[in-house]
Amino acid sequence: MKRLNLLLTISFACILGFAQSLPTKDKVFKTMKKVADWQIEHFDDYVKGSHKDRKRWAWTNGAMYVGMLEWAKISNNDVYYNFLKQVGEQENYMPGPDVFHADDICVSQLYLGLFEKYRDSAMIKPTLKQMDYIITNRSFGNLDFQRKGNQKRWSWCDALFMAPPVYAKATRITGNPEYLKFMDEEIKVTYDTLYDKTAKLFFRDTRYKTQKEANGENIYWGRGNGWVIAGLCSIIDNLPENHPSKSFYVQTFTEMMARIASLQDKNGYWHSSLLDPKSYPMPETSSTAFFTYGMAWGMNRGLLPVEKFKKPTLKGWKALTKSVNKNGKVCWVQPIGADPKSIKKEMTEVYGVGAFLLAASEIYKLK
Repeated sequence: MKRLNLLLTISFACILGFAQSLPTKDKVFKTMKKVADWQIEHFDDYVKGSHKDRKRWAWTNGAMYVGMLEWAKISNNDVYYNFLKQVGEQENYMPGPDVFHADDICVSQLYLGLFEKYRDSAMIKPTLKQMDYIITNRSFGNLDFQRKGNQKRWSWCDALFMAPPVYAKATRITGNPEYLKFMDEEIKVTYDTLYDKTAKLFFRDTRYKTQKEANGENIYWGRGNGWVIAGLCSIIDNLPENHPSKSFYVQTFTEMMARIASLQDKNGYWHSSLLDPKSYPMPETSSTAFFTYGMAWGMNRGLLPVEKFKKPTLKGWKALTKSVNKNGKVCWVQPIGADPKSIKKEMTEVYGVGAFLLAASEIYKLK
C-alpha cells in the first residue's frame, strides 16, 4: 500500500508539474506582441530595394502576413489590422506578377483573410480572376525541376504552403468547387512526385531525390517540410467536413507529424537538415516554429493525441521563446534557400516571424 501511494504521489507530481509547464495566455500574448511589434517597426527597411523576394507581395512577406493575421485576431487591435490592410491597399490587392508561380499568389492568403473581416469584394477580385485564368490555362507538364517551365505547377514542396491554401479558402468563401477541385488534383501530383512514403517526409524538389547528406542520409530540408505542414493545416481547416479527400490530407499530416516529432532535438529545436543535424548543429527557428505550430494545431483540432504530442510541443515553444531577443527579433532563421544551410544567431527573416506567430497562436489556445 505504501508503495502504491508513493507511485500515485510521484505520478500526480509529474502530471502537476507538466500541467504547470503550460505557458499562461498572458505570457504568450506578451511574447506575440513583442515579436509582431518588432517586425512592423522594421518592415519598411525590409521591403526597400528591387529584389523580388523583398516586395510587399512576395512569398516571404505572404508567410508573415498569415501569422500576423492570427495575431491581429487574438489581439483584437486595429493597429495590426491597419498594418495589414495598408499592405493590401498599397498592392491594390494584386497577387505577384508571375501568374502561374505558386510563390506569387501566397500574398492572396492575406487578401482573403482581410475580406473575411471587412467583406469588401475589391480585396479578393484580382485573386479570383487570377485563379480562374490559371485553371482555364493550366499546365500539364511533369514536375521535373530541371525541366523548363516546371514552376507553372507545384514542383517544389514549399509551394504546398504558397498556393493551395488560397484555393481552399477561396472555395470556402465563394462556394466555387472548381478551386478546390484544381487544388486537390495538383497537390496529389506533387505528393506522388516528392513525398517519400518510407521516410514520411517531402523532398524539396526532384533534384534532391538523388543527393545525400554528409552522413549518407537523404536530404530532407527542415523548413521545406515545415512549409508542407503549415499548408496542410490551412487546407484541412478550410475543407468541407465531408470532402472525399479530407482523409488523405489528415493522414498525410498525422503521419508526417509523428515522424517529425521523433526528430526533435533534446533542446526542443529542429535543424536545417532533418536527418543530418550533426552537419547543421545550430537551431533553426523557421522549421521549429512550423513544426510546433503543426503539433499545437493538431492537438487543438483533435487530430493528434495530447498524451504523445503535448510534451514535444511545449519543448518546441520553450525553444522558440529562447530564440527571441530582448527587442522582439526572432533569431536563428535560415535565410532564403532551398536546402539545408548553416546559419548564425543574428539571422532573421519575415517568414520566420510568420511561422513564430502561427505557432504562438495555437499555443495560446492550448488547454
